[in-house]
Amino acid sequence: MQPEERLRALEALSRMGSAGRAESEPVQSFPLTYYPVGEHIFVFDPDVSLIVGDRGSGKSELFRAVVQENLLPAIWRALNPHRAISLDPAQEDWLAGYPLGTQFADASGLRRFMQDQQAQPGIIADLWFAYLTRVCTSKMSAGLLARLEQLHLLPGGDVDGIYTQFKALRSLPLLALDQLDEELKIANRWLFVSYDELDTLGAYDWAVMDWAIRGLIDFWVRYSRRWQRIRAKIFIRTDLYHRHSQNYGPDLIKLTANRVQLTWNRRSLYAMLIKRAANSSDQLAVYCQNAGIRFSQDAQLGLIPQLSNEEQARPWIEQMICLYMGDNITKGQTFTWLIDRIQDGKGQAAPRPLVRLIELAAAQELAAPKASADHLLHPTALRQALDEVSKEHVLQVNTHELPWLSGAVQRLKGASTPIERREVERLLEKNWRGSWTPGQAVDVKPPFTNKKDMVDYLLEIGVFRQRGKDQLDAPDLFLSGLGLKRKGGVQRRSSRV
Repeated sequence: MQPEERLRALEALSRMGSAGRAESEPVQSFPLTYYPVGEHIFVFDPDVSLIVGDRGSGKSELFRAVVQENLLPAIWRALNPHRAISLDPAQEDWLAGYPLGTQFADASGLRRFMQDQQAQPGIIADLWFAYLTRVCTSKMSAGLLARLEQLHLLPGGDVDGIYTQFKALRSLPLLALDQLDEELKIANRWLFVSYDELDTLGAYDWAVMDWAIRGLIDFWVRYSRRWQRIRAKIFIRTDLYHRHSQNYGPDLIKLTANRVQLTWNRRSLYAMLIKRAANSSDQLAVYCQNAGIRFSQDAQLGLIPQLSNEEQARPWIEQMICLYMGDNITKGQTFTWLIDRIQDGKGQAAPRPLVRLIELAAAQELAAPKASADHLLHPTALRQALDEVSKEHVLQVNTHELPWLSGAVQRLKGASTPIERREVERLLEKNWRGSWTPGQAVDVKPPFTNKKDMVDYLLEIGVFRQRGKDQLDAPDLFLSGLGLKRKGGVQRRSSRV
C-alpha cells in the first residue's frame, strides 16, 4: 500500500466495531457489522425457548438483529439455504418481552414489589403474565384489546397497579392470549416473545434478579405447552442458567430440552472479523479479496465471507500482521495467538474482545507506526492492545453484569499468577464485609457469602482457570484488568476452541 492508503486502512480498522458492543452500534451500520453464525440457526426453531451463552457470545446482538432491526429475512437468506428450519420468516412476528424501557418496572419498583409480596414465585410469575399480556396487545384484535384496556393503559412503571389490575381481570388475560393463539394458528403465524439482558433485572440487587428470573422461568414452564403459536425466546447468561437449573426439576427439563448454546468456533470468529473489516471500507474489502477471501453479497448484510474452515483466514491474518509475533516461531504464530489471548478461563473466545484487539492495535499503529510496508499491524501494537482489551473487558463486565467485580479487583490487585487457591480465598476474604463497589454510591454485595463458593464462581465464569490441583491462573483476557501480574518464566497456556 501507499502511505495514504495504509493510513486510511488503519483508520477504518480502528473504528470497525463501535468498541465491539452491539448496543452501541449505529442503526445504519449494524447490518454490515452483524455476522450470522451458521450454528445459531436453531435459535429460530419454534420449539427452542432458551438461548444460553456466555458474556459477549452474541445474545444481545442476535436479539437486536431480529427484534429491533428486523434482519430475520436477511439472516434466513444467509443461514438457511437448505431449509434446516422449515419456518418462513414472513410467518413470524418477534416482540420484546424484556427489556422494555419505560414500559417495565424500574429496579426500585421491582424490589419493593417483591418485598411486599415476599418474593413468592407464583406471584412473580403472574407479574410476568401481566406484562406479557400488555406486550401482546399490539397483535390483538380490537375486540380483545378493548377487554384489556384498563391493563394496557397503565404506565409501565406502575408495577403495583399492573399486578392489581391483572388480578382484577381474573381469567380475561388468559382467555385473551388463548384467543390470540387460536387466531395465530388460523392465520398460520407465530409470535415469539424475547427476553434479553436479564442480568439487569434488579440492577445491583442479586436477590431481585434471582427471583425475577425464577418467576419468568416458572411462568413459561407453566404455559409453554398451553400455547402453540405464542412462544418464548429467553436469552440468558450461562452462569445464570446453571444457577436456576439447580432450582428446578422435571418441569425445567420440559423447557430446556431443546435449548441452544451460543458458542463461537475459530472459523466463525475469523469470519466475523473479516466481515467487519471488509464492510468498513472499499479499500479493506479489496485487501481481504487480495488475501484470497471469497464473499457473497447481501442487500442488507453487505459482504459475507465464505469460509469453509479457519485455515482460509490464515493468509489474511498473516498479510495484515505477519507470520510470527516476533522474529521467529518461539514468540508464537500470529494466526493462533490472536484467539488464544482473548479466551476466558474456560477456553471460550467471544467476538467483542477480538474486535477490540484489532481496533486498539490499529489505533496504536496510527499513533506510533512500527509495521513494515508489507503489513498493517505490528506485533508490538497487538501486545499493547491486549492489556487495554483486558482492562476494558473487566470494566464492562463490572459495569454491566458483575457490579461487585471491582471489589474483587481491589482485593486481588498486585498478586502474581499462578497463585495458590487458598491465597485467592485469603485475599478475597480480607475485608469481606467491607464495600465491594469502592467509589460508588450504591454498595453491592457479592453473590456468595463465603470465599470457597466465590472462588468456585470465578472459575465457573472464566475469570480464573484451574492450573494443577491447587493453583489458579488468570487468562490474558482478565489478567491486566484484575491488576494481576504473571510470574516470570511461566508460559502462557493456550487452548483450542
